[in-house]
Amino acid sequence: MSDERKLRLALPKGSLQQTTFDLFARAGFDIRVSPRSYYPSINDPEVECILIRPQEMARYIEQGVMDCGITGLDWVLETGAEVEELADLRAPWPNYGAVRWILAVKDGSPFASLDDLAGKRIATEVVGLTHRYFDERGVDAQIEFSWGATEVKPPVLADAIVDVTETGSSLRANQLKVLDVLLESTPRFVANRAAANDDWKRGKMDRILMLLNAAIAAATRVGLSMNVPRESVDSILALLPDSSPTISPLSDESWVDVFVIIEEERVRDLIPRLSESGARVIVETPLNKIID
Repeated sequence: MSDERKLRLALPKGSLQQTTFDLFARAGFDIRVSPRSYYPSINDPEVECILIRPQEMARYIEQGVMDCGITGLDWVLETGAEVEELADLRAPWPNYGAVRWILAVKDGSPFASLDDLAGKRIATEVVGLTHRYFDERGVDAQIEFSWGATEVKPPVLADAIVDVTETGSSLRANQLKVLDVLLESTPRFVANRAAANDDWKRGKMDRILMLLNAAIAAATRVGLSMNVPRESVDSILALLPDSSPTISPLSDESWVDVFVIIEEERVRDLIPRLSESGARVIVETPLNKIID
């Protein structure tokens, strides 16, 4: 197969890596990588993969080194890379939910608002985002790059920080107070603009995205099937969500099979009520993909 018939896919190395591999597995792609390698194998001969840090992925995609990849919206904005966003891949899995970049100071500090930080030292990994935030609000501060452990720097090494948080636990542990939220970020599937305009590459990306989105759609839902007496169908349907359940005849004409896709969190309370209303042989089935 010639090189032009390969889609060059960048996968995030680091905190997003394992969840990304799991997502692709749910979508039907087997991705494997040996220790210390940056070139995973994938069970699709039309795709070539490379692991790249999310912080620098967008610029490689902009430059055309890679055709597409998964990185956070925060790093796209931080680098200013001109790429085409094809999908928001927010999902209920570790590191795939929304994260917030927040401006925070130490509890008990004299800083109560953004204006109080004029001329003060701000530590952050996202220097570009932070500069734009302060510039847009007319506040002149000293923005310094932080090499890590940003949350421990106030009040000695910095007056304030711009840092990322998912649950807020690190902020509480380090007695930090949030002054503002700069950005909410989620994983995005982004593409090189020329690749996105190439019919074959765009078609390949769209097919991959259909499967990834189908896996995400199935993440919080399960299939629920049950045998229901015909005289109890209306009362059973009244308990189910308005999602067009499938009703199929059984060999015993006095019974039907009812199948519905439902949010998993509702099942615990719903199954006893279905049983009390006459449903029997209630089976909960995990789902890998849902394509609407």
